[in-house]
Amino acid sequence: MARIQPIDPAAAPDEIRTVLENLPRLNIFGTLAHAETAFRPFLRFGGAVLDEMALDPVVRELAILTVAKEAEAEYEWVQHVAIGKELGVTNEQVAALAEADSCSSEGADERIAAAGDGQLFDQPQRAAIELAAAVVNGPRISADLYDCVKAQFTEREIVELLLAIGEYLMLARVMTVLEVDLDEGGGDAVLRGLRDRSADRA
Repeated sequence: MARIQPIDPAAAPDEIRTVLENLPRLNIFGTLAHAETAFRPFLRFGGAVLDEMALDPVVRELAILTVAKEAEAEYEWVQHVAIGKELGVTNEQVAALAEADSCSSEGADERIAAAGDGQLFDQPQRAAIELAAAVVNGPRISADLYDCVKAQFTEREIVELLLAIGEYLMLARVMTVLEVDLDEGGGDAVLRGLRDRSADRA
């Protein structure tokens, strides 16, 4: 059972209730809503990560799934499998990420190659997976790994990738420390909501 129960929108302050009523009914949102003054800014940042970056969205989702796997955040994994599939992540890629053993702060690239057939991930995807695993497991990365990342991404994309990894590592720890109760995969509804709002602004 969750250590902190999600806020019931009906019992929330007006501003928080309005926000929650416009989001999918997911336990993570109800939990984050306890941080009343940080909730809306966090959602704006999360929207930018999911909808406004130059970084390829499939690369982003593979990195986030790697964070979920390495951080042992099952809730995050379930939600981002749904988002990833909406964006084009394949069942085979998900299965390979799920099978890769967690070990050292680097080496995800080799683990992914061993879990799949060596052809499931292109070079940018493998670099992002390796970076995400290293960031979760240690404060620094090797020069060799950075050179690998630098060869695949622009400076903007590298910073965006680190922001995505950092956001979802933070969320993973909210989920694991507070033992947020699992929801069925509904993260793809968040993505569709962002798209609808973008279309309304156009």
